[in-house]
Amino acid sequence: MKRQFAVIGLGRFGGSMCKALSDQGLEVLAIDVDEERVNEYASIATHAVVADSTDEAVMKSLGIRNVEHVIVAIGENIQASILTTLLLKEIGIEKITVKAQNDYHEKVLVKIGANRIIHPERDMGVRIAHQVVSKNILDYLEISNEYTVAEVSVTDEISGKTIRELNLRATYGCNIVAMKRNENILVSPSADQQLSLHDVLIMIGAERDLARFENSI
Repeated sequence: MKRQFAVIGLGRFGGSMCKALSDQGLEVLAIDVDEERVNEYASIATHAVVADSTDEAVMKSLGIRNVEHVIVAIGENIQASILTTLLLKEIGIEKITVKAQNDYHEKVLVKIGANRIIHPERDMGVRIAHQVVSKNILDYLEISNEYTVAEVSVTDEISGKTIRELNLRATYGCNIVAMKRNENILVSPSADQQLSLHDVLIMIGAERDLARFENSI
């Protein structure tokens, strides 16, 4: 049985989520109050319907109870986003991811029990800023207040060295969790793995520690 998802709000973020989930072969229920947007995703989602997500009777009639994970991607209407999230919690949806417009919105979502809250524009801004400022960091993703995952290019400075010789954990407090070489990905590379120019190290650590390592190479 395929995993079932629902995306509520088919703006740029919700629409891209809908397409990405559908491309992975998952069942997606797409919901929006705008008929034009719903028609746009009718051929992409498993089901696309025009509906008011704050109406409990309507949502239950759509079988929302059977959905494993709901993404609330409602745009500017913060009230509708909050009411929808609250309704989903009352119905008993186990996983609810909500797009927040600002910090106040996020605080309310936390209080009413959203499982995950995201700020797509802010998060993307942070990622792009790191890519623009850094000469070696290809991508950057903050996964918690403590840990960040970054893709770091191997430079002339460390090319030819082994992971053991870099001694990253002791020197910088970082760990290499995987390495990309051309199209191949090596998970948990051994300490004797020798690095080559243009390899990409997938690293995890505190942002300040990753920055210290990046500045050293």
